[in-house]
Amino acid sequence: MSVHDQLAQCLCDLIRLLWTLLLPCVFLCMLLTATLVVLVMGVRVWLQANRNARRARDGRPTVAFFHPYCNAGGGGERVLWCALRALQNRYQDVNFMVYTGDQGVTNQQILDGARRRFNILLPRPVQFVFLKHRLLVEASLFPHFTLIGQSVGSIFLGWEALTEFVPDVYIDSMGYAFTLPVFKYLGGCHVASYVHYPTISTDMLSVVRERNPRFNNADYISNNLFLSAVKVVYYCLLALLYGLAGSCSDVVMVNSSWTLNHILTLWRATNRTCLVFPPCDTRAFLQLPLDEDSDRKCHSIVSIGQFRPEKDHRLQIRAFRKVLQKKEAGLVAGPGGRESLRLVLIGGCRNQEDEDRVLMLRGLCQELGVADRVEFKLNVPFEELKRELGEATVGLHTMWNEHFGIGVVECMAAGTVVLAHKSGGPRLDIVVPYEGRQTGFLAEDEDGYADAIERILALSPSARLEIRRNARLSVTRFSDQEFEACFLAAMEPLMGTLER
Repeated sequence: MSVHDQLAQCLCDLIRLLWTLLLPCVFLCMLLTATLVVLVMGVRVWLQANRNARRARDGRPTVAFFHPYCNAGGGGERVLWCALRALQNRYQDVNFMVYTGDQGVTNQQILDGARRRFNILLPRPVQFVFLKHRLLVEASLFPHFTLIGQSVGSIFLGWEALTEFVPDVYIDSMGYAFTLPVFKYLGGCHVASYVHYPTISTDMLSVVRERNPRFNNADYISNNLFLSAVKVVYYCLLALLYGLAGSCSDVVMVNSSWTLNHILTLWRATNRTCLVFPPCDTRAFLQLPLDEDSDRKCHSIVSIGQFRPEKDHRLQIRAFRKVLQKKEAGLVAGPGGRESLRLVLIGGCRNQEDEDRVLMLRGLCQELGVADRVEFKLNVPFEELKRELGEATVGLHTMWNEHFGIGVVECMAAGTVVLAHKSGGPRLDIVVPYEGRQTGFLAEDEDGYADAIERILALSPSARLEIRRNARLSVTRFSDQEFEACFLAAMEPLMGTLER
């Protein structure tokens, strides 16, 4: 038998073997699929039985918020507490609870923290479910493939939350979209989401495609064509999964026009998506006097924002050094030398990673020789925040594609001249002309920020006052009252299901 015949015989034998295995494989796949379906249905029935038993015991439905960092001091937490306050005032016969990963604190300490940081007092107490595995959504746990790692981790954290307590309505208020199908299809809950920032966006894809270095696109990736291509594929797959998870939401609320555009593209839930600007404590800051600052001997440049990498505090420090250098050289208008300027960085630290980042920033200040003119104020009480903004000349913001920018609005309400990044929410929704008049400044890079600070300081006190007045008048769109009205209107269809 020739070699050709032997190869043909072997190929025929292989085909016959595969054909004989086909039917068993199909049967096995069907069996495994049926087993999985039965398992999922069994889990769903078990969870719904738990909910029905709890509902019969309490006599009231329960609305739950998923917010693993509810004891932090950022804008997302202000949304949480204002949303709870609005729902408690409207729905007296509904219980409310929060899934949190904060450990070592009591219910009352968390509520006291909300009152101290945000000046928010809830009408009545809420229940807390303390999750033990918040580490699963910590970025530090996933040095590589962080986004997919955190997304998968959120599924397990959501499962822990669901098995601890099965609510009637579930609201993801922190951006963990992959928990939505867990609660909807396993827990049988009505689900809603308030999106502060998309987990993945077309802008992130553009950064990788164009090979631009950013905080989420390391130099060694942006400088390598192959790694950049792999990351693009990775981002595209993640965007597909993210869109499928988000599309499970019965009600979708987004915090800005920038976020709205991305969510409509990814989640494809146009009829269920609405824009709800986040609540900003404009009432408290509007009480601050608004006068000319001609008698100020020292001009404060104040930044508000959690110490996260995307806030880009390094850019603030580097731009401030340039201004100080020009001030020493007499190239910046106004009396006094470097002692006439100070940079105040105010923000919250969520964990050890944030605290380490603050240490790094302090080291950068020492390295650049500006440590004597830069102050760090961590997790400050509300009254101290209010005082610092009342004394500030410039309100500084440097995050690229900030989803909204509550800190920017607070600076405008307090009467500072805002200097924000020319992207995202600040560019589209906040630092926009009010009745045709200027409300602030925008910049993009280190030189742009330094130049803008110089222009602001060079303005006459009366010119600065005019900009500050325009900005203050424009922020009424972002008040607590406006947020509560829009939030309640968006949630009305889901809350209506509780009354049936």
